[in-house]
Amino acid sequence: MDTPTRWSDAQLDAMRHTQDSVADPVVAALFAAGQVDAVNSLMKTLVENDGLPPGALPASVAAYLAGTGGLPDWADPARIAAGERVFWRYGPAMIAILHCYALPFCYAGRKGVQVLALTARLTSNPTRRIVETAQMMVDVMRPGGLGSAGTGIRTAQKVRLMHAGVRCLIAQYPGWNPEFDLPINQEDLAGTLLSFSFITLDGLRRLGYVLSNDEIEGYLHAWKVVGHILGIHPELLPLDYADAAAFAARIAARQFAACEEGRYMTRALVEMLRHIVPGNVFDAVPELLMRYFLGDPSADILAIAPGHAAQILLGPLQLLAHTTSTLTHSSNELARVHELFGRALIEGIVLVGRGGKRIPFTVPTELLQAWGVNWLP
Repeated sequence: MDTPTRWSDAQLDAMRHTQDSVADPVVAALFAAGQVDAVNSLMKTLVENDGLPPGALPASVAAYLAGTGGLPDWADPARIAAGERVFWRYGPAMIAILHCYALPFCYAGRKGVQVLALTARLTSNPTRRIVETAQMMVDVMRPGGLGSAGTGIRTAQKVRLMHAGVRCLIAQYPGWNPEFDLPINQEDLAGTLLSFSFITLDGLRRLGYVLSNDEIEGYLHAWKVVGHILGIHPELLPLDYADAAAFAARIAARQFAACEEGRYMTRALVEMLRHIVPGNVFDAVPELLMRYFLGDPSADILAIAPGHAAQILLGPLQLLAHTTSTLTHSSNELARVHELFGRALIEGIVLVGRGGKRIPFTVPTELLQAWGVNWLP
């Protein structure tokens, strides 16, 4: 029997035909005035620059940034700080979960993954995509990230504007299949936000990490604030952890289905994780973790390698994890392997940077030190 939820098919179907009434007109006006070159130039500026000097932006974009940079009235600084402390304690594990659970969760959605496949950002420059995804989590959840002097608000504003740019470009593409509904619609945005928030917390739970209720709800609250900045409709922001779990399950039931695009994106992600993490001792880990987190039915949708094949390769790594792990809360051997993999992944991302521009992956020194991550000053 299906579990009742507060989201009906009719409501969510309507959200699949709803996009962003604030950011979309900004990009549409640029397109109308300067054709596609103006939009492409804006997208290039957004992707390749951490800071956005006002002189480099059209006036309408500067006005958008000024008008969407405030926190909602319901934002609670104490709860945001509680969420930041979770990231302080478990950052490497959470970044590894982001790539081995949250992103595959998104790729399993047959309709939503079509946008990623069409833009081919992951496969044409997958290193950049991995770094950008991790950077967004760091920008939002670093201490003070959602404060007036933090980087999280501006990062979310940039992502929202990039979404509008992609929508504008796809609207000009004659090959878009209307079966997939409007690109980067409200339901898909809500599912992506859940991947950063609830799915990441669920990954910690599955590995045996124990968080207090205040930590859990604080982390969700911080990402609800980000959802507001991203332009997600208020009714699609979960009320609490239980509500988020029900919503994630609802979206999965509606959207998860096998398709070549989802499998293609997953293969590209696995190969890039193997490339970024130094050496080859962790090569079997990404798919092992993906299958562990997603479960067999969803992992099969994405054609992730069977877990038993990867486990055969983990003997030496499990021994190393057992002797070097700092985990004291869990006897889960996979959790110990995951801890090592998370630190190695961050070290690899720090070294790789963002492709040809070599924009560094920026993590506060105090976080790197707290996480025990080796880094080059």
